[in-house]
Amino acid sequence: ADMDECSFSEFLCQHECVNGPGSYYCTCPSGYNLLDDSRSCQDINECELRNFTCTSQQTCFNIPGDYKCLDPVRCEEPYLQINENRCMCPAENPGCRDQPFTILYRVMDMVSGRSVPSDIFQMQATTRYPGAYYIFQIKSGNEGREFYMR
Repeated sequence: ADMDECSFSEFLCQHECVNGPGSYYCTCPSGYNLLDDSRSCQDINECELRNFTCTSQQTCFNIPGDYKCLDPVRCEEPYLQINENRCMCPAENPGCRDQPFTILYRVMDMVSGRSVPSDIFQMQATTRYPGAYYIFQIKSGNEGREFYMR
C-alpha cells in the first residue's frame, strides 16, 4: 500500500506536496521555479529574462510570481517634467505659488514576511532653501491604513 508522505509533514515542500506511488514531489505556483533541492520555490524575474509584454515606453517591475508594466511619470499642470521621475513647478508660474516645488516619484519593492512595525525608508528635508517648509504625506496606496509616517 502506498504511504502518503505529504500527510506526515507540511514542511516537506515550500508550496505544495503531491503524493505519488512510493514517493512524493513538490510543485511551485505559476511564476516560480522549483530549486535544485526539489523543495523550494524561487520567483522568476520576468524583467531580467526579458519575458514580458510591456511597451517600449513602460518599465517592467518584477513582483512575486508575476510582473507589472509601469507607465512613465506624467507631470500634471503646472508642473514640468525634469527627468524620468521628477516634476518641478517653476517659481515664476503664478499657479505654483501654493504648490510643492518638486515632486519625486519612486517605486519600491517591499518583501512580505517582514517583522512589523519596521522602517521601510527614510527621507529628510534639506536646509538648501531658507524659509522653505516641507510636507511629507502618503498620497495613495494606503487605503487599508497599513502604513504610517513618523
